[in-house]
This record gives sequence, structure tokens and C-alpha cells, in this order.
Amino acid sequence: MAEKSSVFDMIGPVMIGPSSSHTAGVVRIARAAIRILGAAPEEAIVTFYNSFARTYEGHGSDRAIVAGLLDFKTDDKRIKEAFDHAKERGLKYTFRSIGNASTMHPNTIKLNLKAGGREVEVIGQSRGGGVINIAEVDGFSANFSATLHTLIIDAADVKGSIAFIASVLAHDDCNIATMSVSRKGKNERARQFIEMDSGIKPITLEYLRQLDWVKHVVYIPNIDL
Repeated sequence: MAEKSSVFDMIGPVMIGPSSSHTAGVVRIARAAIRILGAAPEEAIVTFYNSFARTYEGHGSDRAIVAGLLDFKTDDKRIKEAFDHAKERGLKYTFRSIGNASTMHPNTIKLNLKAGGREVEVIGQSRGGGVINIAEVDGFSANFSATLHTLIIDAADVKGSIAFIASVLAHDDCNIATMSVSRKGKNERARQFIEMDSGIKPITLEYLRQLDWVKHVVYIPNIDL
């Protein structure tokens, strides 16, 4: 089935840069990734794949990804001087490129981020018009857009956990737009990716974090707010 397009997809976002795919989408991938990390990154390894691998310098995707790691929005004029701002903040970054990854979307970026003792790996796709898809997080299939409020719950693979969390969110008047669950094996740790139409209350978020079978919870509000 073909993906539906919106007016936003055709017009694109308000942004700095020559291309919504190579600039705005790239900024948004990085901004989603730092929220998954839960901190300003200290080190970043950025791998550009396929089309990005061939064009990231000429189209400014290198500056865009660094700008996103600094949490600049798509219309921030500082994007053009992102390397200078990264140096001022002490952000260390390395660029890599892989030009022929046939199983990956043409505009794919992998981010390996570190802050303190925490590390994450995020694979994002720039779909055009500034639209993104976070395809993987730490090897778990994710597939969320970061345009909605998103919960990432790392938990033991116990019976009834999906229904229980859905019930908790329902009591908080959170309407679930999409939910996916990824696990690497039966009875191993599972990761839930939940997109919601509205935000979650702090008390509900804290309750989820206190459950003994929940290992880690990340909450990502709409990244454009």
C-alpha cells in the first residue's frame, strides 16, 4: 500500500538549507536521537548511507546533523555555523559513509551517541519534506515519526505487559496512535514504542518507571514543540 501524503509532505517545513530531505529531515533525526539518549551528547559517530553517503557534504547534511545534535530547530539560523557551535560546546563527532547498503532506505543515518555512562544507537530515515522515520533503536525495530508524543519502554517480556501499559495510558486519557513491540527472543527483554496524540502526565510517567519489570522509560514529546 502506498504511503499517504499530506500538505505538509508536499510543501515541507520552515527550514534553513537547500533540501528538506538533506537538512530538515536530518536535523529532526538528530533531535529525536538526543531525546532517546536523554542528554546532550558528548560524542557522536555519524554514519551516512546510500544517497546521503554521496551528498552529505555538498547538501549540508553534515552541518544539519551536528545542528540537530545541538538541539537546533529546522529554522535556526545557527545551522550554518553548527561546527563552530559544536566546538564551543565540546561535542566530539566523526563522520562515516557507506554508499551501497541495499537493504536500507536511500536517505539513512545511523547515530551512535554517548553521554556520561549512557550510549544509544539510532537509525533514522529522511523520507522527504522534513518527514522522518526512526527505524531502529539499539537494534530494536522502532518505526515512529517523532511528530507525536512517544514513549519507549524497555521491559521484561512478561505476559499481559502490553495490555497493562495500554490500560495505564487510557486512564491518563492518552489516545494511542500507534504501538509496536520488538524483542530479540522469547522471554527476553522487549521494547515498546508507543505514539500518542497527547502528552503523558508526570505522575503517570513516574508510575511506569516504578514498575519492577520496567527497566527504562524514555518520553519524547513532539520534537517540534
